[in-house]
Amino acid sequence: MARAGVREHTIPRDTFHYKWDNSLRPAVEIEAGDTVHFDTEEVTSGQLKQGDPAAKLGSLDFDKLYPLGGPVFVKGAEPGDVLEVEILTLRPGSWGWTALLPNLGLLAADFPDPYVRYFELGNRTSAELRQDIHIPIAPFCGTMGVATDEPGQHAVLPPTKGAGNIDTRHLTAGTKLYLPVFVKGGMFSAGDCHAAQGDGEVCVTGIECPMTFSLRFNVVKGGSLRPWSYHFLTPPTPLQPRSDAAGYHAVCGLGPDLMENARNAVRDSIAWLVADHGLSREDAYILCSLAGDLRISQIVDQPNFGVSFYMPLSVFK
Repeated sequence: MARAGVREHTIPRDTFHYKWDNSLRPAVEIEAGDTVHFDTEEVTSGQLKQGDPAAKLGSLDFDKLYPLGGPVFVKGAEPGDVLEVEILTLRPGSWGWTALLPNLGLLAADFPDPYVRYFELGNRTSAELRQDIHIPIAPFCGTMGVATDEPGQHAVLPPTKGAGNIDTRHLTAGTKLYLPVFVKGGMFSAGDCHAAQGDGEVCVTGIECPMTFSLRFNVVKGGSLRPWSYHFLTPPTPLQPRSDAAGYHAVCGLGPDLMENARNAVRDSIAWLVADHGLSREDAYILCSLAGDLRISQIVDQPNFGVSFYMPLSVFK
């Protein structure tokens, strides 16, 4: 039930845009404190259908990726303010997919061929990669951001100074996201929803899926967040209790190049999954993207730094 004086708004699935553009007409204009209900398609905008062969990935129209719900114009939001976005609910659709896309991902050179896996979602609590491997469902929006003060159209990938394609998996229900405001009304949009993803999204996809979600908006006057940054406040609960439950298998890559260290940590994790759990290299890479976490273990012991990759053992039944 809405609070007294607070309105609820809906942005349906057929109301979306593909680019950041501060000249777009708002999908809704709301007051601070109002709630907006979104319904978004998966990231290919319906180009990929459940069961399509991997070859379909090679014919995707990249100009029709990232259908974002919005923009939301929040009255009273002015440049220099901060937009508070409270994530109320996130409900994945009935299915999702994860793929290896040629020339994309942390290990693009290692995996040149397209590959795709489909998952049944709905009301399930986990997605089945194999009968004995289950990935906890923890939905979030991969893209949440505001239009910037730069004119014209701007791609959703990569992130912008207004956030956007941030793929931060802890932006789950109960979290508050804080974004800098660059244009009047904030002009917030969201989409690119994931049913699950590990920190790093190493193969460049999470479990991409349609999603319905509800957000509440407020304005912090004069909050002055630095461009190219965002803050978020999580609820007072463990961030990943199901992942922590059985411990982790971790691999650390050492050397002077953080990116190469990350690649080597994931490569060695894939080799372990193939040898110890009988996965194909492709499925092992997908599991790393959906359930594993990349973390900087140390960045101060020059000239060699450490990047670790953690695979939760709880995914193995």
